[in-house]
Amino acid sequence: MIVSLLYRAARTLLSIPAVLLRRDTAKDAELLVLRHENTVLRRQLKTPVRYEPADRFWFSALSSLIPRHRWANIFPVTPGTLLARHRRLIAKKWDYSTRRRPTGRPPTAAALKRLVLRLANENPQWGHRRIQGELARLGHPIAPSTVWEILTAAGLDPAPRRTGPSWREFLTAQAEGTIAADFFHIDTVLSTRLYAMAFLEHGTRRLHITGITAHPTGDWATQQARNLTADLGSRMDSLRFVLRDRDTKYTESFDAVFHAEDVDILLSAPRAPRMNAHCERVIRTIRREALDHIPIVNQAHARRVLAAYQDHYNRHRPHQARAQRPPDTAAHPTTIDGLNGRRLLRTRRLSGTINEYRYVA
Repeated sequence: MIVSLLYRAARTLLSIPAVLLRRDTAKDAELLVLRHENTVLRRQLKTPVRYEPADRFWFSALSSLIPRHRWANIFPVTPGTLLARHRRLIAKKWDYSTRRRPTGRPPTAAALKRLVLRLANENPQWGHRRIQGELARLGHPIAPSTVWEILTAAGLDPAPRRTGPSWREFLTAQAEGTIAADFFHIDTVLSTRLYAMAFLEHGTRRLHITGITAHPTGDWATQQARNLTADLGSRMDSLRFVLRDRDTKYTESFDAVFHAEDVDILLSAPRAPRMNAHCERVIRTIRREALDHIPIVNQAHARRVLAAYQDHYNRHRPHQARAQRPPDTAAHPTTIDGLNGRRLLRTRRLSGTINEYRYVA
């Protein structure tokens, strides 16, 4: 009995090393099976394996427990991949590109860009350096290269004289010294057609209706030019140009009247009414506000109606181009607070066709 127990105990003790050896063998065999299975799976994949950050962290942690010469047989990644990940991690730690404070030149404010474009559009003869100097004078320090980039991005040439002046720009620049002339007709109730000649000063918008006739000729037009120069008197010195179309009634004698006053003649293109837009517009206003509402009987009646409207136009009618001031008024309209206790008077012109309003003083 005792011998049997001793035998069993000895056999058990002798079998322990074998068990331990079998465990190591089984582990190695299991690792070989898993490694070969990974090899087979990678061979079947068409795209490379993508690892999550947690997987990469786990591989990196285990790599320190295994000798480096065995990495190629164990890890599914190469040592260079692990080292590259480590370098990217360190570089990200010291990367300051995401700091709140921006680096480099600050962007140009949108309001300053609009101001640059405004100066360029209003002054086509200015180059980018001239615009930069004007901005510096206004208290906006900006580099000439920045002005150049803004103009280029907007499709404007940074060099002076980007485009030739249009008729609108030319007339705006020369408004103070330009007067326009044109004819317009009036049909009476007796089917008689009358012709009137109108002059309009561009700078002040002052209207001059110099005469009315049923038979306009070159001599008659020349006489109207003389009447205009006599009415203007010393104000002729401020005029530089007379803008007219190519009507045959404008003869050399007509032009000579203005040449004698050192005033040049500007001719509009054929069939281009927009080149004399201001005078065309005032004729339309005369028709809409007066002639379309009053049946004209004869030449004398037409003269009285146009004289009354000319007086209204120059002394009372507000004009947007002059900040709602009439042509003969230099002062700006005054602002009145409240309407209580103020009496409004109405003046009827042309039998009530036109009304004028003013407060009692």
